[in-house]
Amino acid sequence: MYKAILADKDTWWVGVNDYETDLFESLWPLPQGVAYNAYLVLGSTAAAAIDTVKGPYLDEYINKLTEALGGRTLNYLVVNHMEPDHAGLISQLRAKWPGLKFIGNAKTVPMLKGYHGIEENIIAMKDGDTLDLGGHVLRFATVPMLHWPESMVTFDTTTGVLFSNDSFGGFGAHEGGIFDDQKNPARWEDEMLRYYACIVAKYSNIVQAALKKLGGLPITKIFPSHGTLFREDVKKVISLYDKWSKFEGEKGAVVVYGSMYGNTRRMAEAVCTGLAEAGVKDIRLYDASRTDPSYILRDIWKFRAFALLSCTYNTQLYPSMEAICSKLLNRMPKNKLVGVAGSYSWSKGALTALQDYAAKSKLEVVGPAVEVYASPTDEDLKQCCELGVNLGEALA
Repeated sequence: MYKAILADKDTWWVGVNDYETDLFESLWPLPQGVAYNAYLVLGSTAAAAIDTVKGPYLDEYINKLTEALGGRTLNYLVVNHMEPDHAGLISQLRAKWPGLKFIGNAKTVPMLKGYHGIEENIIAMKDGDTLDLGGHVLRFATVPMLHWPESMVTFDTTTGVLFSNDSFGGFGAHEGGIFDDQKNPARWEDEMLRYYACIVAKYSNIVQAALKKLGGLPITKIFPSHGTLFREDVKKVISLYDKWSKFEGEKGAVVVYGSMYGNTRRMAEAVCTGLAEAGVKDIRLYDASRTDPSYILRDIWKFRAFALLSCTYNTQLYPSMEAICSKLLNRMPKNKLVGVAGSYSWSKGALTALQDYAAKSKLEVVGPAVEVYASPTDEDLKQCCELGVNLGEALA
């Protein structure tokens, strides 16, 4: 994929694949890599690039952009988002095309100065403002806090393409085709949900507001800044975002545990047994010490119930479970069922901490709350199984 790809009428994909970055934002694993999608729209009178890519990919990006321009000058750079994986090459574009004008909004302006020292040739657009490229009219809409305050989207009123920024984005580099109709949906949907749970989920209420704001546009295609480009079933993609931002989970449960020596793991397995006895078929069991939080967050978003189990560590939650609870409180999932259980030896602490999390989460708590001393007895495991049964029955 070392050449520009015609993505729509006069519209080129000039992005890159990154298989070398191990952690997105130095946090989230990228086993399938990540794509930085950038675009070029060629009007009859002007050419506009939509975002750039991450800094290390300068040569590949410039080669693709130059190829797509076909000898023309780049007139505008639309800056939908200032995060460096989108805007890493702004200074280099300015050096190559000194007359380049930057399209953003009021909150983009100080960031252009802060990141790139740019104070001139900036056009700050407001909601509904347009830019006529000749045969292509771009319309702009701000979507603040999706997921930075200056975030915006760009809609080509001529082609119906929504350049959606981080919204509708996903982890995973392009493996061959860049479009949804060139891939099995299972290949992109899980990574799109993992991206949502990690990057966007905290702002789910703002996603709902953005969907309403953009609802009147005749969108025929969605081209995000990361992951798959959508042209086959845009309604399905929008419905997924609507579902995730409303916290509408599927019938299933996630069981997460933190265990030093296997005793809390046995409790978690008993919860899973109870879930199965209650007829739940989609059950995910995760060791918080060995599973990256991004996968746990993804599946908590996907399903309607989850259970958290932790041993006590120095009078507190086990560190990996404390990290999970912190991330959940930051994102505040709603419309979920939650159960908790803890274990201890010389000092209690874990169950109380998990109950405190459950209270702060404002979720529906399903009992019993199980607390185990040392190794679980048969009666303790029976209670854990009961917790699983109750969670499963509450899902019915």
